[in-house]
Amino acid sequence: MPSAPGNMLFFLTDQHRYDTLGCNGNTVVDTPTLDALAAEGTVFDRFYTPTAICTPARASLLTGAAPFRHQLLANYERNVGYREELAEDQFTFGRALRGCGYNVGLVGKWHVGTELTAADYGFDGEDFRGWHNPVDHPAYLRYLADHELPPYAISRQMRGTFPNGNEGNLIAACLDQPVEATFEYFLAERAIERLRQYAADYKQGQRPFFLATHFFGPHLPYIVPEQYLDLYDPDDITLPASVAETFAGKPPVQANYSAHWAFDTMTEAESRKLVAAYWGYVTLIDQQIGRIIDAARELGVLDDSTVFFSADHGEFTGAHRLHDKGPAMYEDIYHLPCVVRTPGQASGRTDRYATLIDFTATVLDVAGMDPGLAVDGRSLLPLLRDEQVEWPVDLVLEFHGHHFPYPQRALVANGIKLIVNPESVNELYDLRHDPDELHNRYHHPELAGVRDAMMQRLYTLLRDRGDNFFHWMSTMYNVGAKDYDPTLSSFETQT
Repeated sequence: MPSAPGNMLFFLTDQHRYDTLGCNGNTVVDTPTLDALAAEGTVFDRFYTPTAICTPARASLLTGAAPFRHQLLANYERNVGYREELAEDQFTFGRALRGCGYNVGLVGKWHVGTELTAADYGFDGEDFRGWHNPVDHPAYLRYLADHELPPYAISRQMRGTFPNGNEGNLIAACLDQPVEATFEYFLAERAIERLRQYAADYKQGQRPFFLATHFFGPHLPYIVPEQYLDLYDPDDITLPASVAETFAGKPPVQANYSAHWAFDTMTEAESRKLVAAYWGYVTLIDQQIGRIIDAARELGVLDDSTVFFSADHGEFTGAHRLHDKGPAMYEDIYHLPCVVRTPGQASGRTDRYATLIDFTATVLDVAGMDPGLAVDGRSLLPLLRDEQVEWPVDLVLEFHGHHFPYPQRALVANGIKLIVNPESVNELYDLRHDPDELHNRYHHPELAGVRDAMMQRLYTLLRDRGDNFFHWMSTMYNVGAKDYDPTLSSFETQT
C-alpha cells in the first residue's frame, strides 16, 4: 500500500453541459456547491469526453483506455452488434485500488456491460443499472416506504411528434414527489451512509477510500419536482445560437436526428421551458452533491480528500435543433464541465486539453500507483500543482454509433476542430470565431493549410495508437506519401 495514500470523493453526472455552472459563466443557474469547489480547486476549460455516449465513455473512465481499445462501443440498450462486456483481462482502476488497500465504493449509475456489476470491478455499493433513474429498484422502493414518502408519479409531460406521426420521446415532466423522495436525494443518502463507514475506517485504521457518486441526471427526460421544474423563468433563457442551424453543408444524419428528436414540432416557448427544466435538474443535483460534501466536512475527511467532478458527456438541449446526444461531434456534447480540488492546491483555471481518461490516471496517481496503467491517459496532478510539464496540444475524439453504426474521429487543436465522417462530408470548425459551430469550413481555401496539417496529424495519432480508422484516411485524404500497402496483402513489396 502507498505510504501516504489519498482519499478521493468522485462525482460524475450524466449529460451535463459545460455552460450550466456559475463558475463557467452562467449567471442564471444556481450551482453554489460546484462553484465553491471551483473556487478552491482547478477548473478545466478544455475538458472533453473521449466519446459522447454513456457506456463507452464510462468504460474509458473505468479502464483508462480509449473506446476503440476497450471495445465497449455502444449502450447495450441500443447495441448494434458491438461487444457488451469488457475483456476478462482488461485493467480497471477499481480492482487496482482495492488491491492496494483502499475502500472502494460506487453509489449510483452503473452503465458498463450487461452482466458484470460494479462489484465485479472492485466497488462496494448497490447495483443501479441502466441509463435512467431505476425508480422501480427494490432499494429505492424500500427507502420510500421506510420514510413514508409518496410513490413515483409524473405529470405535465413535454414531448414532440415523431416523423411518422407518433408521439415523441418524453423530454421533461413534473415529478409529483417532494425532493426527499427523488432518486437524486436517495443516492445522496446512500453515499453519505457509505461515507460514514469509510471515514470511520480511515480514522481508526488509516485505510484510505475512494467513493464515487454517479447521478443519472441531468440526462433527459428532465423529471424533477415542481419547485425545480419551475425554478427558472423561461423568459430569462436565451436559446443557443445554433438553433439557427440549417444543416447546410453538414452530414445529413444530423437533420435526421433533429427529426427523431422532434425539435421542429415544438414551439420556441416549449424549447425555452425545456432548457429551464434542465437547469432545474442541474440545481437539484448540485444540492445533493453539496449534502455529500457537507457530510465529508462534518466527518473530518474533506480536507484529506481529492474531489473530482465531471460528467460522462454533454447534452444538446436544443442546440443545433437537437436533443440528447448522437452522431454529431459538437462541443455541446463533447466539451465537459470539470473541477478537481486536491489538498494543499492553489485555485485556478487551466486551458490544457484533458479528458475523462486523464481522470483515471489521476486517481491512480493520487493512490500512489503508476498512472501509466491508464494507457491512454495522463495524470492531471502536475497541472493541479502548476508544475512546468510537457502536455499535449491536441486531443483525439471518437464515436462509433448510437441506434446504428456511425464511425467518426475528430482532432481538436488550438481552437480548431476537424471531424472525419467516412460516409458523408467532413467538418472543420473554427471555435475561436464560430463557437456555435454553425459554419462548416472544411472546403474553405483560407483554412486549407490548417485542415491538411490537422488531417495528417490525426492520421498519425490514430496510426500510432493502433486505431484502424486510419486505413480509410490513408487512401482518401492528404495524409502524406504512401508508406505501407493499404490492402494489407503480400502483393506489394516496399523498397
